Amino acid sequence: MLFSFKSQDSDNPIIQRCLKDPVTQLRTKYCLYYRQAEKANTVNLVVDGRPMVLFSSNEYLGLSQHPRVKEAAKKALDEWGTSPCGSRLANGSRRYHEELEEALADFLGKEACHVLAAGYLACMTSVSALTRKDDALIVDTSIHSSLWDGVGLNPADTERFSHESMDSLASVLARLDPDQNKLIAVDGVYSMEGHIASLPRIAELSRQYKAFLVVDDAHGLGVLGKEGRGVCDQLGVTKDVNLIAGSFSKSLASTGGFVAGDRAVIEFLRTHSKQIIFSAAISAPSAAAAFESLKVLREEPEHRERVWANTKRLRSILDEMGVDYWDSPTPALPVVIGSTEKCYYVWKSLWEQGFFTVISVPPGVPAGKELIRVAVSAAHTSEQIDRFGEALATALKKAWIKPKK
Repeated sequence: MLFSFKSQDSDNPIIQRCLKDPVTQLRTKYCLYYRQAEKANTVNLVVDGRPMVLFSSNEYLGLSQHPRVKEAAKKALDEWGTSPCGSRLANGSRRYHEELEEALADFLGKEACHVLAAGYLACMTSVSALTRKDDALIVDTSIHSSLWDGVGLNPADTERFSHESMDSLASVLARLDPDQNKLIAVDGVYSMEGHIASLPRIAELSRQYKAFLVVDDAHGLGVLGKEGRGVCDQLGVTKDVNLIAGSFSKSLASTGGFVAGDRAVIEFLRTHSKQIIFSAAISAPSAAAAFESLKVLREEPEHRERVWANTKRLRSILDEMGVDYWDSPTPALPVVIGSTEKCYYVWKSLWEQGFFTVISVPPGVPAGKELIRVAVSAAHTSEQIDRFGEALATALKKAWIKPKK
């Protein structure tokens, strides 16, 4: 829908700033974001009364409609109600929180775990409370916004290293005071690019300089590693990573998040992290859905097998077309366009052909790296993937974009 603003003639400077913001103008003019689905069943949507196929979902395993997951959430709702109505520190701790935490800690190979109401909060808490003034907080320049917000709350000296440049990271570490406490924070999978972090080398440098290592594995959990244990497991660095943060809204078909690590660290966060202390606890249906999804993940490997088969199929189509997807080795396969205007035309053409994707333009991505965010799910059929490839070819042609080949 198109918007008309009653506040257009307001002389309030903050309202005027909102009205004149270029990103807001782009969104409202072209209705790029917040497109509402009237119905949704994994990747099958109904938007504005017509069927569409979602090709930008983070639901990699397609478990949100799994009968066991839905039944677990229903039973939890009947037993516990809709919300604990309080923080864990105060009155909101429940048995189902501890059961989920124990299961996740065991799955991830860590001593303890704490679950929060959002993955964003989990990533914030992983970097906001563990360092002090005069410590060093060292981050990849492309970390997720949730980690950046945690960095902003931290009094430590912030040091940045170039995205995935191990030379840059080594240089930063080498020039710091050897006696300075250090924390390194990276994404396990950089979801916009689909790239996997160079964790073996990062872990090696962390050991060398005695740095505490935090990995946001929101997009690796459920997809990478043995039984979907994540990127740390896949790269053999679980013991070297001090804290793993993640989300339930990707492979675990729920909402919420977690941090997992040594028990001493988790207990420290429970008493010092503002995101934990002052946030309401995760609800019973959300916890139950995540808990059952974790069990399904371990007991039914066919979901992971299907998402990787679908990823291989779409990657083959993109390779044949000569599309730049940054050689992503994960189910996140960005279609890199490099122009805001052309990105819009590709997105619009895909939309008209019945495919729901997400456009990413500055400030979400750097100028010149504009892209269509595409992600593969186990819920996609082979026929849907093939049709998407045909629709993308049509969209690129309409936008006068020539493939690399």
